[in-house]
Amino acid sequence: MGLTQKEYLSVLTVACEQTEVLLFDPISSRHIKTLTEAHEDCVNNIRFLDNRLFATCSDDTTIALWDLRKLNSKVCSLHGHASWVKNIEYDTNTRLLVTSGFDGNVITWDTNRFTEDGCPHKKFFHTRYLMRMRLTPDCSKMLISTSSGYLLILHDLDLTQSLEVGSYRMLRARRTPLSSDGGTSASRSSATPRQGNDSSKIHPHREGLSPRNSLEVLTPEIPGERDRGNCITSLQLHPKGWATLIRCSSNMDDQEWTCVYEFQEGAPTRPLVSPRCSLRLTHYIEEANVGRGYIKELCFSPDGRLICSPYGYGVRLLAFDERCGELADCLPVQTSVLKEIRSIYSHSDVVLTTKFSPTHCQLASGCLSGRVALYQPKF
Repeated sequence: MGLTQKEYLSVLTVACEQTEVLLFDPISSRHIKTLTEAHEDCVNNIRFLDNRLFATCSDDTTIALWDLRKLNSKVCSLHGHASWVKNIEYDTNTRLLVTSGFDGNVITWDTNRFTEDGCPHKKFFHTRYLMRMRLTPDCSKMLISTSSGYLLILHDLDLTQSLEVGSYRMLRARRTPLSSDGGTSASRSSATPRQGNDSSKIHPHREGLSPRNSLEVLTPEIPGERDRGNCITSLQLHPKGWATLIRCSSNMDDQEWTCVYEFQEGAPTRPLVSPRCSLRLTHYIEEANVGRGYIKELCFSPDGRLICSPYGYGVRLLAFDERCGELADCLPVQTSVLKEIRSIYSHSDVVLTTKFSPTHCQLASGCLSGRVALYQPKF
């Protein structure tokens, strides 16, 4: 189940496991419409492109475009993935739709030229074990999480390029954990990347110019997981592009964590072990680990001051300090525990997804049995 709230038309869309998409009025909680056969398999994600057009993706390997003014049929279906499609992003500058799936492919679709038969597309990037893909709000970076614990960052993003392996050279790729001060552990920092596996990544280079789509490969440090692997299952971006938010589980599925990593831009504020990581772990909290094996999608509030995280049969509202301050005002010198502001329990099954309204003081959550709950938190 997935949730999306559209600000202009006040529409809450719900992606369901059994081929359906539900539409609600989030203010009145009134059910507007059910797209009973939106896809031929589970619907995974929904993304609005503008006030009326939205896209859905599915385990049936397709993406569908829909128009709110005419919901009796799809605008078109897009074919290009070979496995379950899990994520949809949209670059408003180029009007490129960006999708990722369990086939390891990130594909761009030119919505400027779509017809009822589809639209032109090309494979932008490929990596093994791909789980989630996100664009920063300004579309200057692409982040990709993997089930093997890697976090990939494409800097100075140019979606119009196709990344061909033969045109790359080595970047500062390494399987080195991030430390709380943004550096890397001295025992591993001097290690050279291993050739021929996912810890050796490359990027395109143009002589005399800053490279576009330069790739950084990180293994984020997870509290309590220093000597064990982990799977990054959920990936979100701060609405102002200041940080990334991840939900991860241990390889044994016996621990779950929510972690916030600050993007480090510009000159470093403290001496760092070279090569420098562009992310720094600032906040974390251990999760309940109820519903092992299921992916739990967490989210930022529109102002970035709150995090809503699925927590067993409910949700937790988390903040960087007790006053729900801005992240920029709450950056700790050492890694700090997120503050629990409120817990809300209103489901009879494991909560899998959460979403804040972009315009109203409202929050939605969805659970494994298909129930959607709407809240208006009061502090």
